[in-house]
Amino acid sequence: MGTCISLPFLECMVPLNAAEQQTKTPRRSVFIYLANGVHSLNYQILTPGKDYAFSRSLKPLEKHRDVITPISGMHHPGAIGHHHNCIKTWLTGGKLGPSDRNTISVDQKMAEITGQHTRYPSMEIAINQESLAWTADGVPLPAMRRCSEIFASLFETPAGGLAAQRKELRRKGSVLDANLAEVNRLQQKMGAEDKGRVEQYLTSVREAEIRAWRADKWLDTPLPKISEVDRQRTNRDIPTTQAGDYFRTVYDLMVLAFQTDVTRVATFSLGGEGEAIAIPEIGITESRHQLSHHGGDPGYMEKLTNYDSFAIEQFGYFLTRLAETKDVNGKPLLASTMSLFGSGMTYGHGHGNANLPLVLAGGSDLGLEHGSHLDFNREAATFDGYALDADGALTSKHYRLCSRPANTDAHMSNLLLLMAQKMGVEIDQFGDSNKVIEL
Repeated sequence: MGTCISLPFLECMVPLNAAEQQTKTPRRSVFIYLANGVHSLNYQILTPGKDYAFSRSLKPLEKHRDVITPISGMHHPGAIGHHHNCIKTWLTGGKLGPSDRNTISVDQKMAEITGQHTRYPSMEIAINQESLAWTADGVPLPAMRRCSEIFASLFETPAGGLAAQRKELRRKGSVLDANLAEVNRLQQKMGAEDKGRVEQYLTSVREAEIRAWRADKWLDTPLPKISEVDRQRTNRDIPTTQAGDYFRTVYDLMVLAFQTDVTRVATFSLGGEGEAIAIPEIGITESRHQLSHHGGDPGYMEKLTNYDSFAIEQFGYFLTRLAETKDVNGKPLLASTMSLFGSGMTYGHGHGNANLPLVLAGGSDLGLEHGSHLDFNREAATFDGYALDADGALTSKHYRLCSRPANTDAHMSNLLLLMAQKMGVEIDQFGDSNKVIEL
């Protein structure tokens, strides 16, 4: 029958009942990652405050001006070494050199609070299955890719019915117990380095066990009813070669998950730093990684700008869907949902990770006020303005700002700390934060 381990009392172990646990004003957050930075010369907004002019790349968001805040000048000091660390530390703010282990991502800190109210603590989606979500022990959570698989996991009873599902969940629990018993025996023969690796493994096993336990408890709560229109829109497979349809279907799935309150925290990666997809429907057959290493080639730079605008336009679609979908209190979902769009890199050709491209949207019911461009570059004493030519366009000297921060105190973790606090996480420090920003 295997052995059992004793776990401390956790928030996720509160008795689960959807009706009783429903909160009057759910708080939600979603994080959307764009790999390899942007074409900075066409992305950067030049004017601060409320009267800013949208840049070419951000133009698709102009109609959402009142519910978004573009943010300039932030960086992650801990994203050192290879550029793949940019995606790994985007939501953790951890230091990640060759011998460092990652830390918990902000979405999972939020899920510790919101997960007790929902069927699933969080939702992870990634085109290349490289998750943005990391556990407290620095282990990435698995991400889903196929739209029909995401829909089925959220809204459909698996083949065989509830009895078969419960039996499978409890079988998994027994397997986990057996693994832990075997590992505990092996630990007695291990050195310090191996024990560290095993502790990381044990954390993953414990978390898998808790998730299986939660899933078992939720089996008796009926799945939410999905309208035929929503089912047809979201329960389908879209090849990633049709990038627009794929992106919009994923965004529809996240809206549906929030609307039915099966989860309140989600992450969506549009691709990893080395393998973000092409967009053939707008004439982009190269990978985003290839375009980001443009070396000054005008054709590649133009395509990278078009890619940026396309991805931002799809994000605008998501905001529109959140705005037109009603929450349980009758208000738009956008009012209760914070959405952060951006990248852990700015200038892909030089792997620059300063002056990160970030847009925060929604969350007015959580206390966020939008409508301005928040520019931390201008708060630096050494900042003497953006590098412009005689016509007022940015020059290639701007890339220096994308590689070395003008404002070394403007850590992106300060923004993540703000979002965590707005979600009800009672912390005054996250990652490498040095203060919480005001918004």
